[in-house]
Amino acid sequence: MNTLNDLHKISSTFSNTAKMPVLFLGHGSPMNAIEENQFVAGFRNLAKTLPQPNAILCISAHWFTKGTKVTAMEMPRTIHDFGGFPRELFAVQYPAQGSPELAIATKELLLPTEVELDHEWGLDHGAWSVIKHLYPEANVPVIQMSIDYSKSPQYHFELAQKLSALRHKGILIVGSGNIVHNLRLVDFYNMDVDNYGFDWAIEARKKVNKFLLEGNFQALIDYEKQGQALQLAIPTPEHYLPLIYTLGLKDKNEELSLFNDKLLGGSLSMTSVKIM
Repeated sequence: MNTLNDLHKISSTFSNTAKMPVLFLGHGSPMNAIEENQFVAGFRNLAKTLPQPNAILCISAHWFTKGTKVTAMEMPRTIHDFGGFPRELFAVQYPAQGSPELAIATKELLLPTEVELDHEWGLDHGAWSVIKHLYPEANVPVIQMSIDYSKSPQYHFELAQKLSALRHKGILIVGSGNIVHNLRLVDFYNMDVDNYGFDWAIEARKKVNKFLLEGNFQALIDYEKQGQALQLAIPTPEHYLPLIYTLGLKDKNEELSLFNDKLLGGSLSMTSVKIM
């Protein structure tokens, strides 16, 4: 990838900055948007370590589409894409501006991949429920990029690499999902038990964390080959692929660290990743 050429493409839109971190946030339940718990505290503590971004590009598990899209409206709506939660949660609005300029820059960086500029979606709870703890005043523009469900993890890893130039333009890139995410097996009776996971979830978390900290990203791309524990942890790929985008943006000399690294309800993990 020719980073200098890519920087030139977007030089008129965003000024040069020091390289921004990249994040993967385990977003968990939408209730994390309004509850006070250790994971929300972890997001707020993370925010203290981040430079102020010019804008945020979020890849959320909850925008899974045929083809790749980016939101390009001036004011994205707050999407309440869930059901069965208290009215208080549906009342939450996150009125961050969009950034049509960033959407266009993203589209150009990803060429020859076709990217659709979207004016319908907005910010789903994979984005706003966690970003609101980083920037509670909604004073940073946010766009979302969808995940093409027809493509392989390797494809998504390589597509993410094309976004690297944005890191030098003050853009904070955030993947939002959950590494261990099997909703069918959640033990709702033990949701309040700290760091509680089934044996297979404990094994999957340990294996993924080892690969992350060793920098063995190919094993994570090839997660379907890593045994039954990971198959149970990742029964469908949409919550896992945002991690692959985050890893695709890591440079060799950067440090990867984990936070909020706990299991929840037997079959979920809140493990989050910071790269800088």
